[in-house]
Amino acid sequence: MISNAMQTAMADTLPFWKDLNSAQKERLLENASHQSYKKDQLLLSSDAQCLGMILVTSGSLRVYLLSEEGREITLYRINAGEFCVLSASCVLNSITFDVYVDAVMDSEVLQISSSILNTVIHENIYAECCLYKMATERFSDVMWAMQQILFMSFDKRLAIFLLDESSALHSDELRITHEQIAKLMGSAREVVTRMLKYFSSEGYVTLSRGTVTLTDKAGLKKLL
Repeated sequence: MISNAMQTAMADTLPFWKDLNSAQKERLLENASHQSYKKDQLLLSSDAQCLGMILVTSGSLRVYLLSEEGREITLYRINAGEFCVLSASCVLNSITFDVYVDAVMDSEVLQISSSILNTVIHENIYAECCLYKMATERFSDVMWAMQQILFMSFDKRLAIFLLDESSALHSDELRITHEQIAKLMGSAREVVTRMLKYFSSEGYVTLSRGTVTLTDKAGLKKLL
């Protein structure tokens, strides 16, 4: 059954929605499924079938790479009101990009199957162009993430991470462990702990069990 909430979510999230005809809109709505994922639950892995397009209605997802040694490199996040195009890269010609997607927190999503999406974008040039544009923008995020890892000092990377988290959560108190930070940043817990202790000694943050509180954002910004 097509709900008003589902129609609203697609209309608000998909930039090409207004350019679809009634039949195409109905096709997407009829073939979309609502899914719930728990924190840290895996949605997509490199050896899984093409997932299709994911629209996040609540929560947050993480797109990352996984090295042969098991190191995770976070590329970007998909927050409520956004959609993931790389999970549907199988329908975009000339784009092959194996990524993993998991839930940063308990999340609700709408999934549109790759076969239905493929039909629509081959019928509608606006939808196809929009998806390629979004894929290009996401590759910019990927390049930024790789640039940080390869060329940016860790104190600067950690400062950016903490400020971005604070902005996303609208809070200076981040309920997150050193292990979780390391996982999200593609680093080692020992490295994160060492730098957080330095930040604490400089008065940038205060540390408590499972919590990092930003106490001097101006000081962190000076590191950027």
